[in-house]
Amino acid sequence: MKNRWIIAAVGLFMGINTVVSAQEYPFRNPDLPVEVRVRDLIARLTLEEKVQMMKHASPAVPRLGIPAYNWWNEALHGVARTQEKVTVFPQAIGMAATFDTEAMQKMGDMTASEGRALFNEDLKQGKTGKGYRGLTYWTPNVNIFRDPRWGRGQETYGEDPYLTAKMGAAIVRGLEGDDPHYLKAVACAKHYAVHSGPEGTRHLFNAQASAYDLWDTYLPAFRELVVKAKVHGVMCAYNRFEGQPCCGNNELLQSILRNQWGFDGYVTSDCWAINDFAKYHKTHSNDVEAVADAVLNGTDLECGNLYQKLQQGVERGLISERKINVSLSRLLTILFKLGMFDPADRVPYASIGREVIECDEHKKHAYEMAQKSMVLLKNEKNILPLNERKIKRIALVGPNIDNEQTLLANYFGRASEIITPYESLQNRFGDRIRIDSIQGIGIVDTLPGGPSFAEIAARAKKADVIIFVGGISADYEGEAGDAGAAGYGGFASGDRTTIKLPPVQTELMKALKKTGRPLIIVNMSGSVMSFDWESRNADAILQAWYGGQAAGDAITDILFGAYNPSGRMPLTTYKSDEDLPAFEDYSMANRTYRYFKGEVRYPFGYGLSYTTFAYAPMSALPEIKTGENVQVVVTVTNTGPYDGDEVVQLYVSHPKNGNVRMPIRALKGFQRVHLKKNESKTVTFTLTPEELALVDEQGNLIQKEGTVDLYVGGGQPGYSNGCTGTLKMTGEPYVVL
Repeated sequence: MKNRWIIAAVGLFMGINTVVSAQEYPFRNPDLPVEVRVRDLIARLTLEEKVQMMKHASPAVPRLGIPAYNWWNEALHGVARTQEKVTVFPQAIGMAATFDTEAMQKMGDMTASEGRALFNEDLKQGKTGKGYRGLTYWTPNVNIFRDPRWGRGQETYGEDPYLTAKMGAAIVRGLEGDDPHYLKAVACAKHYAVHSGPEGTRHLFNAQASAYDLWDTYLPAFRELVVKAKVHGVMCAYNRFEGQPCCGNNELLQSILRNQWGFDGYVTSDCWAINDFAKYHKTHSNDVEAVADAVLNGTDLECGNLYQKLQQGVERGLISERKINVSLSRLLTILFKLGMFDPADRVPYASIGREVIECDEHKKHAYEMAQKSMVLLKNEKNILPLNERKIKRIALVGPNIDNEQTLLANYFGRASEIITPYESLQNRFGDRIRIDSIQGIGIVDTLPGGPSFAEIAARAKKADVIIFVGGISADYEGEAGDAGAAGYGGFASGDRTTIKLPPVQTELMKALKKTGRPLIIVNMSGSVMSFDWESRNADAILQAWYGGQAAGDAITDILFGAYNPSGRMPLTTYKSDEDLPAFEDYSMANRTYRYFKGEVRYPFGYGLSYTTFAYAPMSALPEIKTGENVQVVVTVTNTGPYDGDEVVQLYVSHPKNGNVRMPIRALKGFQRVHLKKNESKTVTFTLTPEELALVDEQGNLIQKEGTVDLYVGGGQPGYSNGCTGTLKMTGEPYVVL
């Protein structure tokens, strides 16, 4: 049999018309190199077949035994949009708040396992063309959450390039696996690049950013995923960047992605983004020119229905079939690496079955990530944790007390069991604590025929404590077309126009406050709330994000002390809307903790615990030469009454140097450590030249001689306990490639 494969392959490349069955073509031979198999298959396809296979709904080619395949699938926080029941983890912004790359990689691996189980069934049944069932996941979203009003910011890992890079790389490694020959699934870094709202004008918006901001803020996470995590997919964005549509942008797709970073995977358009070239961006006179330009600039796959017009582009001389072959070879390489054309016994992931879907291990991890994600923002007089032995009655009030949909956020799957705060409290304490469930209001308005605020307050006053579960949901913040529910002026096409909590919720809480009962706020949202009144009047505030299937139990654990809160803010909580620059302005001046010069409500990296941590002085730092690594060693001790996790964070600050642009400070390392009462641990960070360098105005990353101030603690300096050190660097400028 092996000789027959060799003869067929030799015949192909010598131009001999060897007649073999579809199952005996060289591209079917798993012993041949992938590039040889890809060339063989491309040589057998017609131009019409090729361009059809470059669309997300790639049709079958029966004469060659090629099955249909749908490239479009989602896995933002678990397998999404399938009709099957699956494990649902916290929304991405919540997972970012864990500051836990190990947990993130594990989540990606579990998600890939569940997706593989579904795909393996489809492959056996010849149903690989179904939507949202493939192994090419269009996640993670590593755009920078530069403005808290952006509705899709919940899909990201926050405002910081370093945190975003590390969390994004972790899920890439989890999804794609570590087999040397086969991919478990395929991740996709999106939306490349300079894309973070506004949603309402994303199809015609022209994002503009200086070279400094481009390389200092908008590109580092993409570079990390491409260069270090070796992600196999990239999705280009809807908007233009500096006048060119991102999906036809030569600088982004060719100069940077392919040439500088050496990306050899596939690029897909965002869905129907190619339609925007002629229709909204007005950069092309017609769709034929648009599709030719998109492929010439490196967009290999179209999510949409225009790439069949590439055939006209070839006929009109706008693009060559050779260029089409280049893009198609990238796509086919992905399918071969997924094992689509190989015997099941050759593919290590082909044996994964349904037993992994919603298995106990996966559900446990979703639960643990929900616990780790939640951030305690305020705890006046240590009112938390609540003592279950002293509480006889709880008033559970607010629009999100029993709203399963809120917990699922956007780009979600659906679990067999979704635990809301009401269900958790009732299950846990219903036999000995009375739970008065009072929704009272909707997210943005009163309920038709519902009780008055006075009536709600009168009921709540009978309780020992009031737990208000509010916030918003993905019905109000999210992607244009999916969010932006009518009824409240604080939203526009999925974006928010204010960072205030909907007024109806604050007004109800004012009435509840007058009862004199302790008021604890549990806030669910994908972004921050300014919490002006709330921060001054609530006894405790817990930021719970959209916590996935186990959110209710995680909230109960924290409120009653079964889990010590350990989440950290991946965003800055500004005090008011007036602190925010114009939404359309992509300059990073006065944005995020790295550049904002005003006072904040709760800083990036912030989060309270029920215990306390102390840091010993930093170990002496050696003098280093530019281009060298340096280790930073600290010892942290749990000095409080509870066991708990500390998120140890390392920040770097460069002394001011004239008009040279630089962050006020920047996160350059983090580790989550668990410490029992009175336990100490040594934490070691390795700072590389990349982390000690600065971006210049031309976008070069350069480490220069001088001093750098370091801070290691449970948050930013001024907001946490920690220790400091100064590092001296000598030598010639070192350019980080």
